[in-house]
Amino acid sequence: MIEQAKKAIQWIKEYVENAGAKGVVIGNSGGKDSATVLAMAVKALGKEKVLAVSMPCYSNKEDFEDAKLVANKFDVKFITVDLSSCYKEMENEIQKNIQLSTEATINIKPRLRMTTLYAIAQTMEYLVIGTGNLCEAMVGYTTKWGDSAYDLNPIGNFTVEEVLEIGKNLGVPEKILKKAPSDGLGGQTDEEKMGITYKQITQMIETGNTEEQAKAKILEKFQKSKHKREPAPIYKFERKNYLRK
Repeated sequence: MIEQAKKAIQWIKEYVENAGAKGVVIGNSGGKDSATVLAMAVKALGKEKVLAVSMPCYSNKEDFEDAKLVANKFDVKFITVDLSSCYKEMENEIQKNIQLSTEATINIKPRLRMTTLYAIAQTMEYLVIGTGNLCEAMVGYTTKWGDSAYDLNPIGNFTVEEVLEIGKNLGVPEKILKKAPSDGLGGQTDEEKMGITYKQITQMIETGNTEEQAKAKILEKFQKSKHKREPAPIYKFERKNYLRK
């Protein structure tokens, strides 16, 4: 898998160069995925072309400290954009008209983070680099137009276990790699929220089988989240269009 990681790192370099971008901006959450992608980006582009952004939003202080630890480890520029007041104002304004569900309220946060990253990237002529892994994508454990929005994603075809292996090889701090995976949005770990483990998802990806109860949950989540893995559909009909050859 390390050989594939080397190819992914080269792919980052080539993709950014071909796009004519000056670097990449990454949402630095203090978790294993963002830390591993940050390490890969530094290896591909050099630390001067990587900007790490922490975006606390009523977040755990430990996550911010871990994000700082990762940025310091790889010596990249690190900035903080606190989205707490912005989030609360948006939530309050919407709820003057519509009583939001808990999940809808939670998902405002990653969508605000996406907006922040793209505003910075456009200003700096950078690309937004994604940090979602294959296990998350297969069960739809992402926010549409939130953390699933990016210009390139070097770990989108790697399982959680493979991301950990890559991170370890690139020198991601052990504390980060051993940290229980969490999106920091609901007070639970990822596995507690999903009701399945990443190991079970990996087993389904690699063998098509795992414990029966978990298998049923994974297949259900896979089907229900199909829309998250595909481009938004467009109604089509036969028409003249000289721009399409």
